[in-house]
Amino acid sequence: MSAFLEIMISILLLIGGAFTLIGAIGLVRLPDFYTRLHGPTKATTLGVGAIMVSSVLYFSHGGETGISEILITVFLFMTAPVSANILAKAAMHIGVNTAEHTRGNPWDQ
Repeated sequence: MSAFLEIMISILLLIGGAFTLIGAIGLVRLPDFYTRLHGPTKATTLGVGAIMVSSVLYFSHGGETGISEILITVFLFMTAPVSANILAKAAMHIGVNTAEHTRGNPWDQ
């Protein structure tokens, strides 16, 4: 394995770990349900995506790419926004309150 490839894998793992950590901190620290959705769906999706791309690079030997890692990454990028949208709509439907300082209620228009 070349040094350049190892550096790229290391950078992707560090970026993925940082985004995943930021998403987890956001999940814990943000004030209400709607803002907490952004942690796992935005930052963590990018973090896991970077980790999966580094896995594809690491396990691709002699031109063979890992199709399972690519499929997992595509599935993750397709399902995370859809599930967050469904969770937000369900929360609006049952009337989950927002934090006090949240401005506007777009679903009341």
